[in-house]
Amino acid sequence: MMNSIRKLVSCVILDLDGTLVNTDGIVSEVLKVYLVKYEKKWDGREAQKIIGKTPIEAAAAIVEDYGLPMSKEDLLSEISPMFSDQWCKLKALPGAYRLIKHLRGHGVQMALASNSPRDSIEKKISYHPTWKESFAAIIAGDEVKAGKPSPEIFLEAAKRLSIDPSKCLVIEDSLPGVVAAKAADMEVVAVPSLPKQSHLYTAADEVINSLLDLRLEKWGLPPFEDWIDGTLPLEPWHIGGPVIKGYGRGSKVLGIPTANLSVEGYGSVLSEHPAGVYFGWAKLSTRGFYKMVMSIGWNPYFDNTEKTIEPWLLHKFDEDFYGEELHLVIVGYIRPEANFPSLESLIAKIHEDGKIAENALELPIYAKYKDETYFKSIHNNHL
Repeated sequence: MMNSIRKLVSCVILDLDGTLVNTDGIVSEVLKVYLVKYEKKWDGREAQKIIGKTPIEAAAAIVEDYGLPMSKEDLLSEISPMFSDQWCKLKALPGAYRLIKHLRGHGVQMALASNSPRDSIEKKISYHPTWKESFAAIIAGDEVKAGKPSPEIFLEAAKRLSIDPSKCLVIEDSLPGVVAAKAADMEVVAVPSLPKQSHLYTAADEVINSLLDLRLEKWGLPPFEDWIDGTLPLEPWHIGGPVIKGYGRGSKVLGIPTANLSVEGYGSVLSEHPAGVYFGWAKLSTRGFYKMVMSIGWNPYFDNTEKTIEPWLLHKFDEDFYGEELHLVIVGYIRPEANFPSLESLIAKIHEDGKIAENALELPIYAKYKDETYFKSIHNNHL
């Protein structure tokens, strides 16, 4: 899969909010609660206006959009403490720990460059062991004259690392961040934090779906060594419930029987995992274990906030099993969601995913989760 090297870089500069930690949910939560005071309803679409902005610009956008009777400074001073109380809940995005550990292990210099103020950055990363000491430099929005999209934060990072800006690779989730990094003459990989926005990121050198899809060798950096036979082992996670529409529906169009789960109550679990193709073990309450490959994706009928999940049990069943309890444990990742030029190419790809999963699940690292006691422990803990 080796692509020719695009450009040799020698250090990596990371953004924080939306790139390493999942800030979106907390931003929505705080604003939802706050705006009730003014009888206003937070509307998720506003997120696009504030992602990547400096705190004061974000406050200005909210004051203006909601017609709040206060200055942007007053709003900021009222909501800052509310945010501060929530930073302990911030989850690392999938692949963030893996990336930091990998670069650190290979002695690649890293800097953190964020529009957030210094104390807020310090607080956020304090909840993530090893992060703080992994960065040779941390540059905050309140330590420069102008935040992103001005290149100043990134230029300052390069200066503190004593590295030429053109030798820096920036990883960013927001448009202001991408614009800033390009203006600093750096290479940029964009990992958009909002679904279905990747077409806006034309300035980036590469746009990827999640940090799991980062191929560092394209930039002359040490490649990840944890892929096994086309699969990436994950910290296992699980989801379960009755089969609501099954197996039959997918077969009509694709000839591939998928068993859809109701994702009710699992919205937050799903929001933590990037759209893409995963695999693992399925357990049907009355029938036992099956190998399983599944996709997580955006259903066009929903307002982009609802991800759906479509598991394909790699087994020929003779009848439907609507209503039966299905539990999935997801143990690995195969690829991001992709667009296909034709139905044939989609079907071919799904079958290829099935083969990859089928073979991988024989490997001890994945096979060990096909285990009654493991499944029982999940039920007791979570369900």
